[in-house]
Amino acid sequence: MNMRVLLIEDDKELRATLRDALQVEGYAVQTAASLCESRALLQHDQAPDLVLLDLGLPDGDGEQLLAELRRSKGTPVLVISARHQDGSKVRLLDAGADDYLVKPFSIGELLARMRVALRHRGTLLKPAITRYERDGLEVDLAAHKVVLNGGEQHLTPTEFKLLARLVRSAGQVVTHRALLADVWGPEFTEHTQYLRLYMGQLRAKLEADPADPQRLLTEPGVGYRLVEGH
Repeated sequence: MNMRVLLIEDDKELRATLRDALQVEGYAVQTAASLCESRALLQHDQAPDLVLLDLGLPDGDGEQLLAELRRSKGTPVLVISARHQDGSKVRLLDAGADDYLVKPFSIGELLARMRVALRHRGTLLKPAITRYERDGLEVDLAAHKVVLNGGEQHLTPTEFKLLARLVRSAGQVVTHRALLADVWGPEFTEHTQYLRLYMGQLRAKLEADPADPQRLLTEPGVGYRLVEGH
């Protein structure tokens, strides 16, 4: 299952940039632009595995939400803020934030800090595979680009999500249930016919002989595996 991240950021452009970058890494991302929206998501949806929290929100300060989270949940919280004063950092870390990242920051640093915060809570994550290359097939998840033997391939959004999930676990078997949950959503874990349909479409586009696949392999009764890249 994908790790779930709640991204609380009122800057629309930055929110979209971070959301897209996190999704490329395989995180399931919910976004909120205010305290009110954040509280509604936390109350009614499945608890996130990690919260990214901006401070200057239109209806209040993110510090209020940090205090509420610490009273009720053990979810790791990373503060992302333009406030760079040491006093602010120390106060929020003492109040229960797991880390504090001053804007602007690189995506790479954010991802590394997230992995550290999750590791401290007992969840070990490796950096995700976002580029894949083998036998003429090149996939760049960040650029949303698939090239086969020098020619760019057009995939539908669902085909790309399915391929991206396999790329992130290249060389490993991904179960039917995990693929259905991560690509279509947890309510679709019994709809294996979706997998057969879309895997057939992917093989038609990416395999020399779709009837004898050499890249997108079936693990009978278990799931599918993309052969490991170079």
